[in-house]
Amino acid sequence: MYLGLDLGTSGVKAMLIDGNQKIIGSAHGDLDVSRPHPGWSEQDPAHWISATEEAIAGLKAAHPKELAAVRGIGLSGQMHGATLLDTDDKVLRPCILWNDTRSYQEAAALDVDPRFRALTGNIVFPGFTAPKLSWVAKHEPDIFARVRWVLLPKDYLRLWLTGEHMSEMSDSAGTSWLDTGKRKWSCELLAATNLDERQMPTLVEGTEVAGKLRGELASKWGIGGDVVVAGGAGDNAASACGMGTVSHGAAFVSLGTSGVLFAANGSYLPKPESAVHAFCHALPDTWHQMGVILSATDALNWHSLVTGKSAAELTTELGDTLKAPTSVTFLPYLSGERTPHNDATIRGAFIGLGHESSRAVLTQAVLEGVSFAIRDNLEALRSAGTDIARVTAIGGGSRSRYWLASIATALGVPVDLPADGDFGAAFGAARLGLIAATGADPVAVCTPPQTAGTIDPVASLKDAYTDAYKRYRAVYPAIKPLSAH
Repeated sequence: MYLGLDLGTSGVKAMLIDGNQKIIGSAHGDLDVSRPHPGWSEQDPAHWISATEEAIAGLKAAHPKELAAVRGIGLSGQMHGATLLDTDDKVLRPCILWNDTRSYQEAAALDVDPRFRALTGNIVFPGFTAPKLSWVAKHEPDIFARVRWVLLPKDYLRLWLTGEHMSEMSDSAGTSWLDTGKRKWSCELLAATNLDERQMPTLVEGTEVAGKLRGELASKWGIGGDVVVAGGAGDNAASACGMGTVSHGAAFVSLGTSGVLFAANGSYLPKPESAVHAFCHALPDTWHQMGVILSATDALNWHSLVTGKSAAELTTELGDTLKAPTSVTFLPYLSGERTPHNDATIRGAFIGLGHESSRAVLTQAVLEGVSFAIRDNLEALRSAGTDIARVTAIGGGSRSRYWLASIATALGVPVDLPADGDFGAAFGAARLGLIAATGADPVAVCTPPQTAGTIDPVASLKDAYTDAYKRYRAVYPAIKPLSAH
């Protein structure tokens, strides 16, 4: 048996698979996000451990014999979070999360240094880890002076699981400290933020062993000894492993809290000026590109809170047949935006409201706004040398066929639906645990699921969507001056 642990923003998911990659069961532990100031987003790492224990307890209650047979564990996690530890491995402050934008000024200052784009292949985004440390150095110097270790969220879980300070390439590529082409820490970039390699975890590939489960936890969970913990992956690379998106040309669109358009690459293809992320993949000698929007289902969840209707009720109200866009345009920049704008201060907007703008019209605009934001990502990927012929849809938002029809029509490419099953980050993490424990061929393990169906672009709405996308593109430069802090 093999266990995947996915540390997300809203919870920890634990999934058990057997040697044939059949899902045995899964369980969940909830997490909350603290937002003490506008633009801030934090979590207490102690809550990650309690949520993981809650998820493991759920698996143990339902599948005690299978849990006892675990031989490999894989980790997946929300990226970019700055988890700061002292010499005794005590947490110094709440973790600053991926969607925290407080360090936008520090990010801009680092990005001016040409070494960062040249070595990392990426813009220094405010959500990345390095500018967060620059912010701490400026605003919390006493804490910065005590930093012995900087860990990413899933790697803090690894420390608890194994006692090891280790990470892997895909997650570390999102720090702004990794030489992404050479797959190693850059002492030069660390020094630019007054850090050194001694404060970084040891790096391995995601498929390699990165510690063994501590005996205390193995005993507590009823697991035998000698359980290996794989390097694992950042959440998007782990989802790619779960979806089999590991070969050049394969792509998926993820509708989670954030939105991602992800394409696997057989070589390193950086183009930072496009605001496309060029990261290491979880498999050795592979890379990937992705465009990221900060609010995908988060935009619909915000609309749900405002209207008092659940997301499912709102999307059901639209029916099953894709409608032509109305005059209402929505920009989903509730937390700023990454691709293609790299703008931490921009905020969302409805444009074109009228007396006839019903709740359903606003819901339609929200879904279309996210679809058009993903179209922006597609255009950015194309400019970076990656074209996409079709995508597979994953994430909670993919349950809405209306939304997927909107995305297919906005992108102009078919959207494939995987067969019933859970092929997300926890499954990908479990696959990495299997590979680390058995030495199996990663490509042979990370195969794509069967396609249950395909949603094609609605040809009759092509022109209407093209016109609506042009309106969408015109709104950002118009409201940008109004959003400046």
